Amino acid sequence: MAKAIPKISSRRNGRISSRKGARRIPKGVIHVQASFNNTIVTVTDVRGRVVSWSSAGTSGFKGTRRGTPFAAQTAAANAIRTVVDQGMQRAEVMIKGPGLGRDAALRAIRRSGILLTFVRDVTPMPHNGCRPPKKRRV
Repeated sequence: MAKAIPKISSRRNGRISSRKGARRIPKGVIHVQASFNNTIVTVTDVRGRVVSWSSAGTSGFKGTRRGTPFAAQTAAANAIRTVVDQGMQRAEVMIKGPGLGRDAALRAIRRSGILLTFVRDVTPMPHNGCRPPKKRRV
């Protein structure tokens, strides 16, 4: 009679990867991408893995209201609420884009109680690269 080969690893033996809520993140990076139509706030750990994100659209704003400073403030507060629960104390802030939500998102981040090590503007600026599109005649 042949013996049954025991399973070496199965899902019931134990979790291999850590759960989202179980991770402790003391330091992270907050990326704010502010365009004229929307503001996206992404919170990552120092290695660049996304921990939490939110945008003005996912916060319940539709149409032209997504580009407003209040929508950006709400999106930043929603993204940061989850990482504060996971234990984030310090963060770096990278702001990109020309939108209205830049200052409002930064104000919401400051109000959340996270210590900011530095705030950097990473808006891409061309060094006279591509030719811009022709000006609109309205």
